[in-house]
Amino acid sequence: MKQNYLNQNSCSLKLILVNSYFFSFISVTIEKDVEETRKDFTMTPYTERVIRIIQSIPSGKVMTYGQIAALAGNARGARQVVRILHSMSQKYDLPWHRIINAKGEVAIKDAEGVFTQKDRLLSEGITLTHSGKVDLAIYRHHPTSELIIEEQ
Repeated sequence: MKQNYLNQNSCSLKLILVNSYFFSFISVTIEKDVEETRKDFTMTPYTERVIRIIQSIPSGKVMTYGQIAALAGNARGARQVVRILHSMSQKYDLPWHRIINAKGEVAIKDAEGVFTQKDRLLSEGITLTHSGKVDLAIYRHHPTSELIIEEQ
């Protein structure tokens, strides 16, 4: 009886080890494939233009999501600009805090993010109205068209 019990456990242990190795192998293979895909990832021309426009915003100036989208070639692409900022700000060291909505408001929802963005804008000399808005007539950046046309 003990012999039979050991053989059954031994067999189960081997099966677990084989399955564990198999899943580890699959997991490592998938991770390598994802890594290779990331390396091969090429940005669309629109994304490249959005990044270039954002990088061009000087300290003490702001642009709106819609303004950037229109300059990059998609007047209705403000949400794409949001996604690009969210996913690429750190990688490309984008001045994300200089992007606001069309009303001159900080569009971030969480309190810490709002505080951080407003603090960075204030540190660049941008004053806020009593309601916490940026006066776009004073602080809006108007990049030259050469910046956009360069690579289209």
